[in-house]
Amino acid sequence: MYKGSITDIEGVSVGHYTDAKNKTGCSVVIIDNGGVCGVDVRGSAPGTRETDLMRPTAMVQKANAFVLSGGSAFGLASADGVMRYLEENGQGFDTGVAKVPIVGAAVLFDLAVGSADVRPTADNGYTACQNAVNDVIETGKVGAGTGATTGKAAGKLLAGKGGFGTASISLGGGIVVAACFAVNAFGDIYDHTNGEKIAGMKGMKTYNVLLKGAKFDFSGKNTTIGVVGTNAILSKEQANKLAQLGQDGIALSVRPSHTMFDGDTVFAFGTGQKKSDINAILAAGAEVAARAIENAVSKS
Repeated sequence: MYKGSITDIEGVSVGHYTDAKNKTGCSVVIIDNGGVCGVDVRGSAPGTRETDLMRPTAMVQKANAFVLSGGSAFGLASADGVMRYLEENGQGFDTGVAKVPIVGAAVLFDLAVGSADVRPTADNGYTACQNAVNDVIETGKVGAGTGATTGKAAGKLLAGKGGFGTASISLGGGIVVAACFAVNAFGDIYDHTNGEKIAGMKGMKTYNVLLKGAKFDFSGKNTTIGVVGTNAILSKEQANKLAQLGQDGIALSVRPSHTMFDGDTVFAFGTGQKKSDINAILAAGAEVAARAIENAVSKS
């Protein structure tokens, strides 16, 4: 059954931990037996884990899971719980003495929305794994998107909704390209097909506020983070290129994007089940990222 989700990729499951009271949470993407991985960090205020390991020159080829989390840098702790879950299930890089799960993670800042002293923990990351399904997944104000907002240049009172979204594209021949994103952007969110603003600052556009001189310091308090994947065969270099095209998807939907205030980070993977033209995969990667971002706010 087509789900319109990153779980349309065989062997991929997604789970959330949501703390609606404190407006934070985390989301995990688990890849059975791992996927050839890549990453692109384009925002200037990122909070990440294992990104160096996913670059083309690093030895390890596959990642077992990706974590998107609230809680700012504190939220990186949620990846420890994901590692624990994967180790218990025999997943990871075999060192000969132990299997070490390879878990990439990126975080967003939601501390000013809910309780600043409540952040996703290792136990919460473990719970997200227990909740993971290869089925239709919940979107909107869930998981990493629980406390997410957008369009914050005029202060949080005028900020708009953020959230968690997903989308997928079938290229024919069984090839799937899909994405999921947690959207907590400094900029506004637009429908990239018609230019209509669909979320962000209330009553104004972020660009206009910036041109007049924003009066608030939002350094490190915004980001759009996500995962783009495919069931196609990818080299590690191609997986990194797919992550770059995922960033292009951010630029299609988030205006402005990749600012000094944002920590925009995209992970990518290929499960290696199908052969496909890399250029088609890359084009679909940008498109599906944009759709996932727009779905995150339209379904919040």
